[in-house]
Amino acid sequence: MSKKLALAGLPLVLLLSACGGSDPFEESGDEEGGESGAVVVGSADFPESTLLAEVYGRALEAEGVPVDYQLNIGSREVYYDQIEAGALSLFPEYNGAILAYLDDEAPSADSEETNALLEEALPEGLEILASSEAENKDSVTVTGEVADEYDLAALPDLADVADDLVLGGPPEFETRQQGVMGLESVYGVEFGEFRSLEVALLTKALTDDDIQAANLFTTDPQIVEEGFVVLEDPENLFGAQNVTPLINSEQVDETVRGIIDGVSSTLTTEELTELNKRIVVDNENAADVAQEWLEEQGLA
Repeated sequence: MSKKLALAGLPLVLLLSACGGSDPFEESGDEEGGESGAVVVGSADFPESTLLAEVYGRALEAEGVPVDYQLNIGSREVYYDQIEAGALSLFPEYNGAILAYLDDEAPSADSEETNALLEEALPEGLEILASSEAENKDSVTVTGEVADEYDLAALPDLADVADDLVLGGPPEFETRQQGVMGLESVYGVEFGEFRSLEVALLTKALTDDDIQAANLFTTDPQIVEEGFVVLEDPENLFGAQNVTPLINSEQVDETVRGIIDGVSSTLTTEELTELNKRIVVDNENAADVAQEWLEEQGLA
């Protein structure tokens, strides 16, 4: 998913005004790092990334670590060079996505193997901290009614019934191994029809029963809002996309590492999805949502 980070933000991009408590392009005081040695926390230009930057940054502030924010920077092609140059200290990344960015021939793998490959691929001066259980990845998702009707809980359950169902997704999903091709080769699943739809239209098509399964990202807040069922992927077709902080090694000391690892170990996909809902659906402020969650977890 080298482009997945951007794709995950597409249906949300118009709602960026609901996110963040800091100025998007606030200048840091120094060429490298933040003013007075502050940890500079960055985010990409979609709500979940901004939320995660606020979560990590506010956890650091709660422990007395000075923090500068550079939010809504843009795509990985823009912000990665800033981390490598030292203009950013810490960035909430996704392990499979950053691996694919660095090595487009890297295999789909579980979190442990993905991180091992990523550690080899990163240049000197950059490293990853511990991955969170929380991840934002591709899925095949169905409504609760379809799950009940066809007794679906995992992708293998589709093998005998998929020919009666329509799968919806963005056009590239039809031709990717981590998509229609992989569903057939890994699970023997062949849908009766694939319907190419814009990401923003998938939820409505699913609820209207125009399609019976959809390629949604796992932290899409509509999954919770509509009671959808994300089918389990036991063979790990879609690979790991765990929230994984990427750091500039020289700018992040052991104290900061410990605080960040503590946050990552607490966050789950279910919680991240609910936090996204509060921002995207309920239009709450990302900084406030991050602060409340940290306080609830005893991290602030």
